[in-house]
Amino acid sequence: MMELDDGQKFALMKFRRSVHDVLQPHHNDAFLLRWLRARSWNPEAAEKMLRQSMRWRLQWEVDTALKNWTCPEVIKLYYPHGICGVDKAGGPIVVIAFSGLDLIGLLHSVSRQDLIRTTIQILENLLQIAAANGSSAITVLCDMEGFSLRQYTWRPAAEYIIALIQLYEANYPEILRACYIINAPRVFAIAFNAVKRFMNEFTISKIQIMKKDPKKSKAMLLANISADQLPVEYGGDLTDPDGNPKCLTKINYGGKVPKTYYTKNLQVDESANKKDYVKTVIKKGDKLVLDFVVKEEDCFLRWDFKTEDHDIRFGITLKDAEGKISPAVRHSRVASHQIDESGVLACQAPATYIVTFDNSYSLMRSKKISYSVYLTPSIKKMNILPSVEEVAAILENTDTIDDNDHDIEAISNLAHLKP
Repeated sequence: MMELDDGQKFALMKFRRSVHDVLQPHHNDAFLLRWLRARSWNPEAAEKMLRQSMRWRLQWEVDTALKNWTCPEVIKLYYPHGICGVDKAGGPIVVIAFSGLDLIGLLHSVSRQDLIRTTIQILENLLQIAAANGSSAITVLCDMEGFSLRQYTWRPAAEYIIALIQLYEANYPEILRACYIINAPRVFAIAFNAVKRFMNEFTISKIQIMKKDPKKSKAMLLANISADQLPVEYGGDLTDPDGNPKCLTKINYGGKVPKTYYTKNLQVDESANKKDYVKTVIKKGDKLVLDFVVKEEDCFLRWDFKTEDHDIRFGITLKDAEGKISPAVRHSRVASHQIDESGVLACQAPATYIVTFDNSYSLMRSKKISYSVYLTPSIKKMNILPSVEEVAAILENTDTIDDNDHDIEAISNLAHLKP
């Protein structure tokens, strides 16, 4: 445990005394210090945070029914994650291959609540493994190979990701020893910029992002992980008994969810996007410039486009309320004739965002382009709790929850809790 100065020792003593009525035998000083650090050593703020989390645990039955809950088959088969070993401090290493995360398929097949329950179970299991090894923190390895923003521009998928971040920050403070994000494509920086506003400074400080560079990724990972605990796939020595370098017996890499599992007909916004999907020709030496005026904080600017046969220069410029201009997405040539270009940008307000498709460098060829660029409403108030309307829908669908008084009461109460 870290060395404490006199002020921190006093804060710990005061905090322990104020929450003694909700503490369990396994809630030691290391546990209490997590909440204090998350609230900058303010005992009153830490107490409020811990008590809110305890109520959250009751509502989600984390310490009771959830311990014995079994996730639906489709989650078990297609929700990518796995524990490959432990880091040098004894904390478990969880591997998440984002290329195998089919959120559209999963959200068509199960409720968001079931996906959240699954994540809670995973986090609780990780903390149990850490505690058994004398640790209180975990290491996360996110493989972004093949990552695409396309499915995350679908609002239910974006809401789910934000919900998980809020769940983690509110109820699992200071448990991250390190988060290694490897094989990150250029577009991932846009996604990370959009979601990091929902993370606290401690979480962000533990994240290391590396583009595809196996040699550098290996060195970064082995600084915290022994080679025999890291799969060969990521630069270690660990394999399956049959020699498989991806350690498939330990790690579920997910995959595309077959539509035979679909139980819902959710709107994927594709029809809405198509009516705004514009086809045009940008003449040689010319530009297409689109202005978007943002009046509300925490809106998002989204784009999706493709060109025929040739590339295009693309970029976004920010003009703030004082007229100061700065790059929001730096202008560069993109191979949108080879793969569709998609992205999302968290906007400030008031401001104007100037989207430019630039063909001025081409003196010989005009470019055919199909694009959809639009602003979405603010998602600042997203939270993990279902709305009253969602609860009503859940209660009508006995396939979503167990038909018993405990489930009905828990979900009904969730709709009226404050985030």
